[in-house]
Amino acid sequence: MPVHSNATIEIDKKYLKFSAAHFTIFSATERERLHGHNFSVGVSVTAAVDENGMCFDYRELKSRVQSLCKELDEYTLLPAQSPFLRITEHEEHYLAEFNGETLRFAKPDTKLLPVRNTTVEEYSRYLLSRLLEDRAFFGPDRVESVVLKVSSAPGQYGVACWSADAR
Repeated sequence: MPVHSNATIEIDKKYLKFSAAHFTIFSATERERLHGHNFSVGVSVTAAVDENGMCFDYRELKSRVQSLCKELDEYTLLPAQSPFLRITEHEEHYLAEFNGETLRFAKPDTKLLPVRNTTVEEYSRYLLSRLLEDRAFFGPDRVESVVLKVSSAPGQYGVACWSADAR
């Protein structure tokens, strides 16, 4: 009689990364200076092991995560949902108003993300939500849970989790 069980596949490849500029906003009056990081991304997926002894084709998952990383690579990332930052468009620039100062960012070099802050916590949540948009891969009864982590430095991660039980 075959044993049906779940397994967790962890993907943490060196090429699953993006380089980006950002600044963290701490309050209505305090923020970091603009700076950059080489962010790394890892993902763990728990799913049923099928008849051929695999949960899924790992290449599919790696490709999906790599594509998401490429979308953010070499951009300045701005939090479009920040309660403390007002972003407007002016010709070829985004103008970001914070605490009486106006920062100017070239549109071709900037991505506005639907996040509240540009932190590893928000990046992990954003990337997980984007990854889960692929219903062909993460459809009903295929995946039990997904954990996505984003690191800005060794040993420092923001982690977002999704579970089929929470649907």
